[in-house]
Amino acid sequence: MSGRMMPARSNGFFTVRRLRAHGTVLALCLWSVYLWNMAAPGLRDRAGNLKGTDFLHFYTLGSLALTHRGADLYNMQAQSELAAQRVPAAAGIRYLPLYPPQVSIFFAPFTHFSYPNALALWLVLSALIYALCCCAVWRVCAELRNHKFTVVILALALAFPAFWHLIAWGQTSALALACFTLAFLALRAQHNFLAGLALGCLIFKPQLGLAAAIIFLLTLRWRVIAGAILSASAQLIAAWLYYGPGPLREWTRMLLNVPRVLPLLEPKIYQTHSLRTFWTLLISWPQLSSILYLSSALMVVALAVACWRSRISLPLRFSALLLATVLLAPHLTVYDLVILAPAFLLLSDSLMTQPANSDAASLKTLLYLAYALPLLGPLAQWTHLQLSVPVMAALLYGIWRLGRTPISVMPFT
Repeated sequence: MSGRMMPARSNGFFTVRRLRAHGTVLALCLWSVYLWNMAAPGLRDRAGNLKGTDFLHFYTLGSLALTHRGADLYNMQAQSELAAQRVPAAAGIRYLPLYPPQVSIFFAPFTHFSYPNALALWLVLSALIYALCCCAVWRVCAELRNHKFTVVILALALAFPAFWHLIAWGQTSALALACFTLAFLALRAQHNFLAGLALGCLIFKPQLGLAAAIIFLLTLRWRVIAGAILSASAQLIAAWLYYGPGPLREWTRMLLNVPRVLPLLEPKIYQTHSLRTFWTLLISWPQLSSILYLSSALMVVALAVACWRSRISLPLRFSALLLATVLLAPHLTVYDLVILAPAFLLLSDSLMTQPANSDAASLKTLLYLAYALPLLGPLAQWTHLQLSVPVMAALLYGIWRLGRTPISVMPFT
């Protein structure tokens, strides 16, 4: 990824011309496959999957919210029956209901439309949110401003595998990206409380808020913590006012029961990219894989906290936070990797000012691999090795090494 953003003076493998060609080929391949798959008549794609895949779940939740059926928000059978009524092509599809109740309220307006129209509206909205977030971060990257086409249009929007998966699955990760983007912009403006408000909105995907909660607690960022608690509480209170306390109790019960239903939550574990699933794929003994997950998670926390206690710039610290978010998440599917878009931009911008040396070359290589390796995720079902995870861990380690560099020679401050 970083190579796609290197200026003309870059040498070696990471030249603009070469990597722009890589991005063009990748974008053409990804979106040609998507369009060919979606061109099948009806609501099923050429693989037999419902178009929009996960959006059906949100459409069903919105339908429940529209009729105030809070008692069915965590009833798989009732939701399956309702989905088949609203979308006959979805007969037999079941989803594990784990989203908090306020998510159903958010999607209620979409259910005024037919499923195909609601899906189209949601995909356009997701793409718009993604584009706005990328542009907002790009605008604060001084070194990237002369590479608008490569950065915004080609390198991220068209060729980013995680964005392709986001659209293909019809998921909600663009909203999580918006939360992180707003948090970064607020921190940059030294509005810590507002940053906390943005991060607290991640309560709709609480696994993505885990790293931020740990890092800001251990670094004593109390304004951030206060803002996060307030916005998260406001969402849950809104759900309580709309439905009453019952759905919140059921949601809590479902969260506590997650370890028992993980096979239902991760039917394609090779499409996940976090430390927990990395060790689960690699080690067949659950107890040992859990120990290794906890041990490596502690190392990631230590590195991320050290970055936030160092004197490196906010873009590097925030990139460390995003990498730690992905690595620590108990459950993270490939489409959630869109939250790394700001990290790719910010790290690339920083690397463009880095003097040519072995450390810079290593970071550029790691950034490129972290961008591209999710494409090879399905190979992990045979190799049992999810390569993206150790690469992201190594990238976090590289940022930590920058934090140990004497301030007088650091290029990013």
